[in-house]
Amino acid sequence: MHAPTPEFIPLAGALGAEVRGLFLGDALDDATLAALRAGLAEHQVLVFRGQAITPEQQRAFAARFGVLQPHPAYPTPPGVPEVSILEHTAEKPSLIEAWHTDMTFMERPPLGSILRGCVLPARGGDTLWASQYAAYEALSAPMRAFLDGLQAEHDFSYGFKESLALPGGRERLAAAVAANPPRVHPVVRTHPESGRKALFVNPLFTTRILGLTAAESAALLAFLYAHAVADERTFRLTWAPDTVAFWDNRCTLHKPVNDHGLQHRLMQRVVIEGDRPR
Repeated sequence: MHAPTPEFIPLAGALGAEVRGLFLGDALDDATLAALRAGLAEHQVLVFRGQAITPEQQRAFAARFGVLQPHPAYPTPPGVPEVSILEHTAEKPSLIEAWHTDMTFMERPPLGSILRGCVLPARGGDTLWASQYAAYEALSAPMRAFLDGLQAEHDFSYGFKESLALPGGRERLAAAVAANPPRVHPVVRTHPESGRKALFVNPLFTTRILGLTAAESAALLAFLYAHAVADERTFRLTWAPDTVAFWDNRCTLHKPVNDHGLQHRLMQRVVIEGDRPR
């Protein structure tokens, strides 16, 4: 019996592809996984429809790509600590509105994240991604040369400042704050598989660019953030139940579109450990 061959259907100009011909709950062979890894590095966001998988199957699929990184700030399903529950209700609205790259406050930020739609609003609640390959490549040669030598600080406490400010928030997240001091990464990183360069700063976790004055750092970051998410560098996903998105955290930004008001939205996410950005 032949192993399934994934088919990649591009969904936007800069990034995003739907993958057909696979069920992620199956035991996929090494050739299929290699095709998915190459497709991820190229398309940056892979979308799988009709994936009625369990948290255990989601964990097993993600583990084929590397070591899993539990998140220090989110609840998990019983017995599956590697899966984070991202749930928004009228009583618990989302506190993350900014474009970001997941967990850049870590020494080894994620290779990627795998998110499954479980409970979806009747309308709204889309997710946006932006290609940081495209953002870097659209810069002028002098700007690219300048950025290539810079480093920036990333901080868990900065990204979760709203959660820390809630009653009991500082106590609840004390261990996470202690385990995640500010870390420094290059402003431009080279993707370890594609060899392409990508911007690697984000409004949620990046606090400053080292070696610049506060005013210079703030001005440069503001320019890069606006440049990074220009419409032509983005892809928007409208979720349906059992849709799975697998994105490359090394070359994308993303953000939820929090336009679903009081409607319930529940997602399950697994994060795969990456390398030290270079």
